Amino acid sequence: MSSWIGPGPRGLFEILLVAGLALGLLAACSPLTLLNGAIPDGASQATQGLAYGTLPRQRLDIYAPPNAAHAPVVVFFYGGSWRSGERADYRFAGDALASRGIVAVIADYRLYPEARYPAFLQDAAQVVAWTQQHIGAYGGDPRRVFVAGHSAGGYIAAMLALDARWLHGAGTAPATLAGWIGLAGPYDFLPIVARDVRPVFLFPDTPPDSQPIHHVSAAAPPGLLLAGAADSTVDPQRNSVSLALALRAAGACARLVEYPDLGHKLLVGALSRPLRWRAPVLDDVSAFVAAPCAAQGE
Repeated sequence: MSSWIGPGPRGLFEILLVAGLALGLLAACSPLTLLNGAIPDGASQATQGLAYGTLPRQRLDIYAPPNAAHAPVVVFFYGGSWRSGERADYRFAGDALASRGIVAVIADYRLYPEARYPAFLQDAAQVVAWTQQHIGAYGGDPRRVFVAGHSAGGYIAAMLALDARWLHGAGTAPATLAGWIGLAGPYDFLPIVARDVRPVFLFPDTPPDSQPIHHVSAAAPPGLLLAGAADSTVDPQRNSVSLALALRAAGACARLVEYPDLGHKLLVGALSRPLRWRAPVLDDVSAFVAAPCAAQGE
């Protein structure tokens, strides 16, 4: 005779959370809304809807720790295959960073079909330039600005850090960045297999230099590449692992962290208060921001 031993407290919590997310979907409430709903009132000082350009989607939100002064800054770009996403959905990411003493900038950028490559990179570069010019008024240190992103946003962060064209076009440079952080980013995805992504990158005439892997150099800012080994959306070996190894071979500082049981969405979800126990994503990001090159060689 055999018996089934139920999940421990954490496993049970995850089951309940997934059930809650499912109920939320049935009630027309997105999982991101539920994650944002776990943020306590007053957890950060939020400033929303600031314009970094003249177009409707060129807006950003800032989440600062209470009484922040000369705090490090992370500019975060969300994913969504360059076709979807709203900065308000990622309030949980701003809250996570602010809870660790980091000023977070969460920005919208133009999406397909309004924009194709490289328009979203140009928008993102404007966000960084705006941040460096104005973040001091919100408690951030303009000399310690990091770029970060998840999935398509991780691609954007990598391109800003590695391909100088985009920041130069906005009047700044990769050398001014304190570092960059990619969460499950696609860094080497030619030929493009996903049909919904093909028109974003001008398929079949996608420029080879649209790929971050082609911009590796010793001059790259310090990088932190995070990946879930269970990611079936963006291959962690071809993308995060290969880019980290290439950066190290070129003499750049690149830290790679792989989480054995995380998939694509849970990697960024682990920043939220309900899911932080699932993997130390926030701990790893915070440690990197505090000392970008301390873990070189891991």
